[in-house]
Amino acid sequence: MGVETYNFENLSNITEKLVLEELGRRLDEYTDYICKCNDCVVDMAAITLNSVKPLYRCSLLGELYTAEAAVNDEVYVKSIKDAVEFAIKKVSLNPGHN
Repeated sequence: MGVETYNFENLSNITEKLVLEELGRRLDEYTDYICKCNDCVVDMAAITLNSVKPLYRCSLLGELYTAEAAVNDEVYVKSIKDAVEFAIKKVSLNPGHN
């Protein structure tokens, strides 16, 4: 039996939401010296997500609880902020487009 028989609709990565929110805030702070094209921003998100601990949950209650706990964890929030900053700088120095 393959995985296609299971419902993964409620499986979510809380970290992804937190990373995208932080990336959006940071991109709004930057002026014209970094590329904000789709390719570069998606690269920034991928680099960040690959460097922080994922927080997967499979229920709405688990998602709400985990999101609240993650936002209140200063060390975890700082790791996301640092990872976003690193990704922005990395992609800015080496854009992934022509």
